[in-house]
Amino acid sequence: MFVMLATSAQAHSGSSAPPPPGIQIPSLTHGQMAVIARYRSDILDLARRQTVTDPTFRRLYNHGNLQFTYCLWGLMPGSLRDEASPFNECSHAYLATAKALLTHMATMPSAEHDAKALISDIDADMVRSGASWILCQFSGERFSTGAVVEPRWRDIFAHLPSLAVFLVTMAALVAAAWSIFGAPRTRAA
Repeated sequence: MFVMLATSAQAHSGSSAPPPPGIQIPSLTHGQMAVIARYRSDILDLARRQTVTDPTFRRLYNHGNLQFTYCLWGLMPGSLRDEASPFNECSHAYLATAKALLTHMATMPSAEHDAKALISDIDADMVRSGASWILCQFSGERFSTGAVVEPRWRDIFAHLPSLAVFLVTMAALVAAAWSIFGAPRTRAA
């Protein structure tokens, strides 16, 4: 497992190379990310209700779900607010994809009315919170459905909240295995 953590590749990690082929996804500011996170379930609920979709919708929807999974379902502490979190960049990616999905649904006849109403609510919330002014190192980064942004696995060891969750999870798994399989038995000679 540690080998996987140490060798995990990153799709974006500050690179100035153009994003890979796929649907290009505009970046979000750090403040916008926090607001979109509050509305993500509403965006996905609207998306799930769509019966007539197109390839762009499906690609954005699937990419957002895959990106969310790679980001450990948004469960890691500090993934939204802490720029030093190894999960902050991938959080930017799945939330930027949610925003792009909502923007696309506003162009779909079956979702247009509800999507525009949700965009209006989100926009008002962003204005109230001054979201466009809160920036971080990933705020200008563009994403693409052609690549998944993985957490910076090797940085877990330098980010205490992430390390604590990782260690507690590992301890729980060891305790569960111990309780299921019991103590090793010695054979009689």
